[in-house]
Amino acid sequence: MRIENLRLENFRNMEDLCLFPYETVNIIYGDNAQGKTNLLEALWLLSGAKSFRGARDGELIRFGQGQAVIEADFFGEDRVQTAKIQFGGKKSVWLNEIRQDSVTSLAGRFTAVVFSPAHLGLVKDGPAGRRRFLDTSICQITPRYIGMLGQYQRILLQRNTLLKDISYAPSLLDTLNIWDEKLAVLGGAILRLRMEYTRRLGAEAANIYSGISMDREELSLFYRPFGLELRPEQTKEEIASLLLERTVKNRSEDLRFGTTSAGPHRDDLEILINGRSVRAFGSQGQQRSAVLALKLAESRCIGEILGERPIILLDDVMSELDQSRREYLLNHLTGSQIFITCCDKGYFSQLQEGRTFYMEKGRLAQE
Repeated sequence: MRIENLRLENFRNMEDLCLFPYETVNIIYGDNAQGKTNLLEALWLLSGAKSFRGARDGELIRFGQGQAVIEADFFGEDRVQTAKIQFGGKKSVWLNEIRQDSVTSLAGRFTAVVFSPAHLGLVKDGPAGRRRFLDTSICQITPRYIGMLGQYQRILLQRNTLLKDISYAPSLLDTLNIWDEKLAVLGGAILRLRMEYTRRLGAEAANIYSGISMDREELSLFYRPFGLELRPEQTKEEIASLLLERTVKNRSEDLRFGTTSAGPHRDDLEILINGRSVRAFGSQGQQRSAVLALKLAESRCIGEILGERPIILLDDVMSELDQSRREYLLNHLTGSQIFITCCDKGYFSQLQEGRTFYMEKGRLAQE
């Protein structure tokens, strides 16, 4: 997967921008608030996902304008394709000049992996962000997983509502078994997919982190099901049986608090460096490197499963990394097209092959 050219019209602070990137590394540098992150955001939106900055569509349109356009020619599935998104009024999407029903039609056709400083929450914050990271990754390679998650959340909500209602209508207690069984079946399937993906992701991330740290440190990942002891070889049916057993065992507690205490909505991804929690003991540089390794491993996993590597978007990645870690990012991530933003020109002085672009007030110039 690679971008051949990108055209932006009235997107954020960019009135009219055209980018012809290099097939490997592309550096976009300049002062803060010039539009570097906006450019990566535009590329990310072509994947069919929402803004990684949480922006609404109206915020993507240049001030005083009625609409914005993102259009790109990209190489994917062994041919050059075109994607276009128009914001303003009703959002419109085209793929290869054919109007699409929604922007999600681009998912799987154009793939990308993004890192921004906000993603440091993967190691700094609670389990919800790490579960979301796993789920977002799995959705790109297993489209049916989107439906499974949605169905699980609906059943979880219904069960939690029932738990609260039983205190007022005890006769409803007999219906709880139905929801327990449905939740366990879906939960078992979700846990199985998460465990398998974590195993694959962990192997890739460990290899990448070894390169980033120059073999000085070791990264490891472990999927931690809440309240369950599972083995890697267990099937989704076996996991569902154990989950149902735990749910029934926790019923009194669930009724008391009105919420479901066991299941994939409570699980966590544990991230360790040299056997110690990176969240509790990692330095800023180690935490940033760990998240980078996860994101780059995600790219490799998607590439292995789908047959082509997604583009990699790294926003403000160089700060708090030492010189050897920067050199690794610039020169050793082979097989992917990469876009890196930074402020300091000295950060990419070691770049061996690629293109550099200077961004100022929404305008881009190749150097």
